[in-house]
Amino acid sequence: MSPQKRATLVSSSIATLLVVVKLVIGLASGSVAVLASAIDSLLDMLVSVFNFFAIKKSEETPDETYQYGKGKIQAIAAVIEGTIITMSGLFIIYVGGKKLVENSVTSLLYPSIIAMTISIVITYFLVQYLLKIAKETDNLVIKADALHYKTDLWSNAAVLLALGLVYLTGLDWIDALFGIGIGVYIIYSAYGIIVEGIAILLDRALSGNMVARIGEIISKHSEVTSYHWLRTRTDGDTNYVEFHMVLRPNMRLSEAHRIADEVEDKIRELDTKKGWVITPHFDPYDDEQVNEVMLYGKKLIEVDSRTV
Repeated sequence: MSPQKRATLVSSSIATLLVVVKLVIGLASGSVAVLASAIDSLLDMLVSVFNFFAIKKSEETPDETYQYGKGKIQAIAAVIEGTIITMSGLFIIYVGGKKLVENSVTSLLYPSIIAMTISIVITYFLVQYLLKIAKETDNLVIKADALHYKTDLWSNAAVLLALGLVYLTGLDWIDALFGIGIGVYIIYSAYGIIVEGIAILLDRALSGNMVARIGEIISKHSEVTSYHWLRTRTDGDTNYVEFHMVLRPNMRLSEAHRIADEVEDKIRELDTKKGWVITPHFDPYDDEQVNEVMLYGKKLIEVDSRTV
């Protein structure tokens, strides 16, 4: 079993335990903050289970139907996870607002405080484990899972603080107010997950620094005259790179492939955690402008005709 799948199993198991504890305490005490944390943990559990199957699918080898593999399932999972987190945040805000209006009372404060303290300790160790796996694998789903439980850790701390203040002051509106604050924080955290997932689905290029380093590797090869049309994207686990490199017109094909292999090997060294699909194109001269006309010529002609 891969580290990614093992991590999702661990996180879903722990989330299940936290759901049971928080849900029982939240319903019994009437605490919006505890109930909000229970709902968040329930979603954590469902998302972690979903992530397990998403990673399992993304690790399947390419076939005739999906010739580039199914790596983008991870990005889809991240978008779905972020959306679910946002919905849970909105629901928590709704419950908090309802409690403020109805002025309902929070009971069982001491058991609630103990339950949230235990939850914080368990969640802390889970976050550290997920961050370790995310660093080792650079997997988007595990990163999203780690961020999810990190927000859960902060929300648990806020719940504990809210319960402590209610216990000391007797002001039940503090619980509702903290619950609303947690909901807002959850929505804010989900935004980054959704944006990252959508960026991958839209074939966003690799970081500017990575693209620059790839270009430097190509241009610094002693037998490469120049290069153009460097294009990149990623599916989360695999980086895709395409480029045209200009070589001597009379070069043998075997020499051109040797040069390409040398360039590709150095590019792969830039990130050994990711897979790489590198597609070089050999040119006897710089035909960048010709290619641009072939690719964009129709659009340019349409624009010119409108102008005229």
